[in-house]
Amino acid sequence: MAFTNYDSRHFDGTEKSAVDAALASLELALSSKLANLSATERQQFGSVNEQNKLIINKVKGFHDTQPALSSPDVDWVEFDKDFDTRDYLQSAVLRLQSLIDGLGNAKILHDFDNYQASLTDYDFSKYKASTSAVGFQTKVTEIGQFFSGGSRPSTPETPTV
Repeated sequence: MAFTNYDSRHFDGTEKSAVDAALASLELALSSKLANLSATERQQFGSVNEQNKLIINKVKGFHDTQPALSSPDVDWVEFDKDFDTRDYLQSAVLRLQSLIDGLGNAKILHDFDNYQASLTDYDFSKYKASTSAVGFQTKVTEIGQFFSGGSRPSTPETPTV
């Protein structure tokens, strides 16, 4: 049975360098804007749920259209900056999440390819060991320890990532 490659979109050295440079540039551009919250701080600040986002949007709408109704105790310049930055960050997060999802899916396919090729190689090694070819019994023993019962399962499992 022939081995099938599910994902043949490999990176050459130039592409890896370009991606690494883009990531380094992104990390540098964002370095002064990132926040590192502890678990306690994440619990304390939480996240604004959809209902609370509606409140924020309604308050902003009133402030934009009827500023006389706005509290003088709120720094409205800072409020608007926070609102704009939050909106920008949400957009950036969605774009990055789309890239993360695509990269994760591609990695799954490459992992699957490697796993299937490894199973094929293991089967070959078991065959060669059965012919008393030198070195193959050690290889079969070493690889066999990763299978329950010391041998390859009849139905290969999809690797977890």
